[in-house]
Amino acid sequence: MPEKTVRFLVPGGEANAGPPIGPALGPLGVNVLQIVEEINRVTSEFRGMRVPVEVTVNTDTKEFKVVVGTPTTAALIVKEAGVEKGSKMPGRENIGGLTLDQVIKIARVKIDDMRAKNLKSAVKQVLGTCLSMGVTVDGKNPREVIKEIDLGVHDDKLV
Repeated sequence: MPEKTVRFLVPGGEANAGPPIGPALGPLGVNVLQIVEEINRVTSEFRGMRVPVEVTVNTDTKEFKVVVGTPTTAALIVKEAGVEKGSKMPGRENIGGLTLDQVIKIARVKIDDMRAKNLKSAVKQVLGTCLSMGVTVDGKNPREVIKEIDLGVHDDKLV
């Protein structure tokens, strides 16, 4: 069964048959619009975020399967913080803030994609992204929250 797998990063619920999707799938002889409709259907909950999508096409039967990955950590932070994008000058300019609970929520969504041993290390990775984006956590610099986690201050939430 000859299969071809193609990966894209698409705007959630707003993919179209133009590049990169059309040119990649067109030569496989499949109905590109049908695949784009399916991509938009399965990514609609991630509207406004860029979402990794994997399309597997059986080149004999023209059947296809769409698998959606999780958006990037940065995209999830932007959505949770209600901002458009990260800071141009992180460290000097903060663009928004999250609560530790929101950071934990993002870490739970991303943990399968991370090389994190546990929730605590996944949360620290998300905090690192917050730091590089200029996002505060509970009104503090994410570095302070990482120190608190290392000291066990938030262990009750990180189980």
